[in-house]
Amino acid sequence: MGYLEEFQTQINRRDFPKFLQLWEEYCTNDTVDVEEFSQLLEAIKSSEIIKLFGQIVETAVPVWKMISDQGDSYKIMKQLIDLQLTNSPNLYNIAFELLKKKYKNDPQFEERIRLAGIRTPENFQGALANYDLLAHMGKGKFVFHSGGWGTGEITDLSFLREQISIEFENVPGLKHLSLNNAFKVLIPLADEHFLARRFGDADKLEKEAKDQPLAIVKMLLQDLGPKTSGEIKDILCDFVIPEDDWAKWWQTTRAKLKKDTLIESPKTVREQFRLRKNEVRHEDRFLKAINEKKDPIDVISTAYNFTRDFPVVLKDEKIKKMLVEKFLLLSEENLSDAEKFQVHIFLEDFLGYQFPGNTLEVLIQKDYDFEAIVEATEILALKKRMLVLIRSHRKDWFKIFSDMFFSSRQSGLREYLCKELNQEEPELFTKELQSLLKAPLKNPDLFVWYFQLLLGKDQEKLPFGSHEGLFKWFEGLLILLHGIEFKPEFRELTKKIYTLFSGKRYALVRKMLEGSSLPFAKEFLLLTSKCQIFTESEQKILRSLAAVVHPTLSKEQAHQRHPHSDSQIIWTTEEGYQTMQERVRQLGTTEIVANAREIEAARAHGDLRENSEYKFSLEKRSRLQSELKNLSEQLGRARIITRADVTTDEVTVGSIVDLVDSKGTQLHYTILGPWDADPEKNILSLQSKLVQAILGSKKDDVVNFRGEDYKIVSLKTIFD
Repeated sequence: MGYLEEFQTQINRRDFPKFLQLWEEYCTNDTVDVEEFSQLLEAIKSSEIIKLFGQIVETAVPVWKMISDQGDSYKIMKQLIDLQLTNSPNLYNIAFELLKKKYKNDPQFEERIRLAGIRTPENFQGALANYDLLAHMGKGKFVFHSGGWGTGEITDLSFLREQISIEFENVPGLKHLSLNNAFKVLIPLADEHFLARRFGDADKLEKEAKDQPLAIVKMLLQDLGPKTSGEIKDILCDFVIPEDDWAKWWQTTRAKLKKDTLIESPKTVREQFRLRKNEVRHEDRFLKAINEKKDPIDVISTAYNFTRDFPVVLKDEKIKKMLVEKFLLLSEENLSDAEKFQVHIFLEDFLGYQFPGNTLEVLIQKDYDFEAIVEATEILALKKRMLVLIRSHRKDWFKIFSDMFFSSRQSGLREYLCKELNQEEPELFTKELQSLLKAPLKNPDLFVWYFQLLLGKDQEKLPFGSHEGLFKWFEGLLILLHGIEFKPEFRELTKKIYTLFSGKRYALVRKMLEGSSLPFAKEFLLLTSKCQIFTESEQKILRSLAAVVHPTLSKEQAHQRHPHSDSQIIWTTEEGYQTMQERVRQLGTTEIVANAREIEAARAHGDLRENSEYKFSLEKRSRLQSELKNLSEQLGRARIITRADVTTDEVTVGSIVDLVDSKGTQLHYTILGPWDADPEKNILSLQSKLVQAILGSKKDDVVNFRGEDYKIVSLKTIFD
């Protein structure tokens, strides 16, 4: 396909002189690749040089004459006649003779050459394709519409009216086309063509696809050309295979495609499945692949993947001997410990070769960093084999496994290690997990992973798998959340824990509270109140869920709820209230009236579509009206702070609070409503996070906010 690539480059560049130079060279060849020639003509047909090439089509005749196969010869000449613009006598004679030879027994030959446009040589472009379409036409036959209407079935045909009636898959109703229009957009489809079968008898094709999936995919690739997995899904899913069955069907089929010797499977999802001309033995593919690899890891990976997918390759003694030699050469290189073990495992387990005096059993007894070796081994089967060797031949296997369990971040490896540790040494393993439960911050990721494992089906067999144990881990999860929620390195883990709690309408919380004791529910509410990630509304939801199981909590919460925490009331000073009233008066009597004048003045400038001043004035009116509405609504909920509303016994609205943090820094805040808040003057809004955390606290109380402890050292009011 060397010429095709060069031609395509010149076509993309629209450089016809260089294309012509390359074409002249191509026409002097002694042999012709029919597939390459056909693809070249298709590329020209869809390019911008089609008209220029149409003037020189006759120069392709010498190349065409070298094609010995009659079918290929007719196919190429049909493409040339589609492209030609000269209507030369030589091309006409060739085309006419080909038609006479192919359709010599056609009783309607004379009528059809008239309709196809080749009775006379004046203009016979596309005549061969036209005749083929006419010969194909008949009731119940299938065609493909190149304009997007899809596959269609011919329902009626009249050569007298020169009209055809077709039912298409992508457009509703029966469509009537003149023969001239049909020649431009219709492509004949044989009855056994994939698209014809999909449209004509989808139920039968579905049955065949389920019984013989490979045959259907091969038919698709043969009739429609190379396709990606996504394109294959678009063609088959819902049309042939129901969407609910697609995932399972494609998983099975793809595994079979990978092993088929006639299909070239892609290495990435963006590449295409291709149908090969000739079968390629697995052994040949394996030898080619393994010989291209030089890096030890690549050699190991390629050898493992092929022997796993195609075990038959190891039955060939020559291949087996070649592999042994290749791996022995690898073993002499400067390998890492992980690579060394993988080479030994492959030689012993897959190829049956043992190093004299240095078998795997001997090698595993030596001192290595097994944690690093297992971590560096990418192939799961070799990783598990390494663990089995450690478990079988090392006395300190428990410590190795335990260290791996607490350091690894691979879920599959953790599950295997957890199972082995729990089966063989459940008491020791429970003790190790107990230390994690007491200090979840030592390994947050593992703590969350094990908690999720406890939520699984077989949790009873695990340490802390009982209800009591699960409750402890649930409490530990909240302690962990409180400890990491403001640490940037744990941002994703914090989101994961939050999703665990809030997902499916707090399903986990409902499950944990169901059947729980009252002390557990109280502890749960206390711990969640310390987690700033939960908003006030979410805290209310959690309290409500706890109160459903333990109704006494609702009474306690009603008693404990601070009167100033009602979000519907807007607390304000008398000065703040008057300022807001003045703002409302100014909006209603001054700014909105002035804006109305601006709109009228802008309207007078004409053409409102291009009038930027008019549009700006309208936007300003919308903002002013929205502000007036919101402030009027807030004034209705406003309440002026009086002496009766404040106290020096606890932090309330109107309090003046002195705090000291854990570093000894003194902080001085006045707590008022949102209208009076001014952080620069240390006046905080009642709705701020810090105020919500200390609201209701008394002098000398210590409050934790965002991981920092604050002690209340002084309490006064704004009226003192």
